[in-house]
Amino acid sequence: MKFNHLKSISAIVLATTILLTGCGSKTVTETTTAEMTTSETTSVTTEVSQDSDVTYPLVIEHAFGETILESKPERIATISWGNHDTPLALGVVPVGISMANYGVTDGSGMLPWTSDKFKELGVDAPVLYDDLAGLNYEAIADSEPDVILAAYSGLTQEEYDLLSEIAPVIAYPTLPWQTYWRDQIKMDAKGMGLEAEGEALVADLEALIANKTSEYPQLAGKKAAFFYFNPADLGSFYVYLPADPRAAYLTDLGMAFPESVLALAEDDASFAISLSAENADQLQDVDIIITYGSDTLLEALQSDALLSTIPAVQRGSVAIIEDNTPLAASGTPSALSIPATIDEYLKLIGEAADLVK
Repeated sequence: MKFNHLKSISAIVLATTILLTGCGSKTVTETTTAEMTTSETTSVTTEVSQDSDVTYPLVIEHAFGETILESKPERIATISWGNHDTPLALGVVPVGISMANYGVTDGSGMLPWTSDKFKELGVDAPVLYDDLAGLNYEAIADSEPDVILAAYSGLTQEEYDLLSEIAPVIAYPTLPWQTYWRDQIKMDAKGMGLEAEGEALVADLEALIANKTSEYPQLAGKKAAFFYFNPADLGSFYVYLPADPRAAYLTDLGMAFPESVLALAEDDASFAISLSAENADQLQDVDIIITYGSDTLLEALQSDALLSTIPAVQRGSVAIIEDNTPLAASGTPSALSIPATIDEYLKLIGEAADLVK
């Protein structure tokens, strides 16, 4: 994830959104429409209409002003984190997407739920933009999109302007990297001329989340916060603030923001804040800590003279998501990652919640 004053950790924190792409081939995939299905254990089906009742020109407002679509886009490109999962969840195959490099374990450049959905829709080799070192404008242009979806991204004004020379761009609503999953789906769906279908998809996912969280009553009302620790230097750490989609997702699962975290966010417009370990006493009200790491992280935290004073660390109510795995990547939720990982995610956090008395 990129953000101006946190650039030093964006390479470390990985777990949120590294802009990914693949090589720009002129071989593009035809856009198709189909019904969405997922696994047997967590299924979400959203009916997709070929002819949504949308009037054009269509105006979509965002952080850089507004984008006007003169007609329904047929060739959908996406960049950045998770935006491709919205069209795929609605049965639409993008002509190109950013390549993922965090949580990918098979070298495909895609997270498993994305890869599986492409295959389900009959596409074995989608076009991936290799934009890890910066947006690959040539590859994006080669895919000849009618619209570029980037509702969750870190676009700068310059990047937005350059992309807009290729095709209309759907940017984030207010600030970079601070689009919640519902808004990402709604904005990206609207950018495809599928606003009603996007609303239906959100409703389906909300119903799925409610059903799954009902199996974990121990989570209800618990004060939870998402952290990032660097085991090599525990002198400081990061707390993700309510504006971050990872942190906000915890409230979807029945938990609440600790008052201490809400206080930290009062005068900070970013998605995360750095705290010195000397300020660990500010976090006495955190019931559950969710973080990335290995199975040795909890021992390191409990051995640290300052961090061990946090009650959640003392009792071990720390849900550690193995770093650089699909589950870690799903901490920043998308239309496809939610149904794909919610069972595993809830089980992990539920085990931490069991230790809260």
